[in-house]
Amino acid sequence: MKRNLLEAIATLVGTTIGAGILGLPYVIQKAGFLTGLIVIFVIGIAILFTNLAMGEIALRTPGNHQITGYASIYHGRAGKLIATFVMIFGIYGALTAYLIGEGKTLSHLFGGNEFLFSLLFFAIASLIVLFGINSVKKSELILSAISVALVLLIIILSFSSVEIKNINHFEINSLLIPFGAVFFAFLAIPSIPEMKEELIKNKALLKKAIIIGSLIPFIVYIFFSLVIIGVTGNNTTEIATIGLNSIINNKFLFYMASIFPIFAMSTAFLTLALALKEMYVYDFGLNKIFSWFLTCSVPLLLILLGVNDFIKIISIVGSIVAGIDGILVTSMWIKAKKEGKRKPEYSININKAMIFLIIVVFIFAIIKVLLDTLITI
Repeated sequence: MKRNLLEAIATLVGTTIGAGILGLPYVIQKAGFLTGLIVIFVIGIAILFTNLAMGEIALRTPGNHQITGYASIYHGRAGKLIATFVMIFGIYGALTAYLIGEGKTLSHLFGGNEFLFSLLFFAIASLIVLFGINSVKKSELILSAISVALVLLIIILSFSSVEIKNINHFEINSLLIPFGAVFFAFLAIPSIPEMKEELIKNKALLKKAIIIGSLIPFIVYIFFSLVIIGVTGNNTTEIATIGLNSIINNKFLFYMASIFPIFAMSTAFLTLALALKEMYVYDFGLNKIFSWFLTCSVPLLLILLGVNDFIKIISIVGSIVAGIDGILVTSMWIKAKKEGKRKPEYSININKAMIFLIIVVFIFAIIKVLLDTLITI
């Protein structure tokens, strides 16, 4: 494979496989592993379509933009506002989830209070965001590659301990349980325009890069969930590797399974926080200190107010962000086919019935999380 193709694939894989993978086994085990497979398959198809549609939009539109820019071009001010809201909401939700997750993981590893560990992590991470360490951004691809390697290592080392009885359960009535968390784990739309830029000299490879880059997380998620659930069964924890450490007596695996969530969530926290801070600076014209305050104060305030449910947060964020982004990208794709200013290097063609079903999946994700929220009020 050409180097630039590999780099583009790595960008999508690295963006997709991150901290979101940690919550998958818990929600899938609650539904039943075989039930969860169906959800991963359905959402995987919807996400593959969305990624390809975003790629075609980028190819039909002159210049380089992010999803907010494309939304502005094809849906005007309203589109840009919706895309901006989704971005801000999604990042704040993810930052809050990672603060909670770091607290749980560090508490399990060292003992002590989860909340205090969350505050300790916040203090360190927020200082890094304040001073905007450039090396975090520059090494994002390398750090993502290490995260993927750690996941594969955990899968390989744990596979022999899988028990079939833990993964042969199917419950049709539980199909809705994993929806939001699975969507959260697949979120990677912002990486598609970046892939187009990486393939600037050979844009015809974008379709291949998107397909391969979308299928790799799909396969990794299945095997990671299979291994964690197969080993831990009913003892599967919200942060998947915590439960794994409690059952398998292997020191090397213990350290790998402890390092991965700390590494994945801290990398994701810094990357997202720096991106949000820069958006406030560049797009809203705010000064760096106030932008830092806006970025870091919201997740801190939420955990101070008692928000501490890792799974609930990623489920809400996954459903709303994926649902709105999916509908927005689909509508932009339809419009770009008519109004795009250049001929794309590839074009996807699916019938109206399939488009309708995909939109239904995204609408359903939003409705489900709204109903779940109303029920808990």
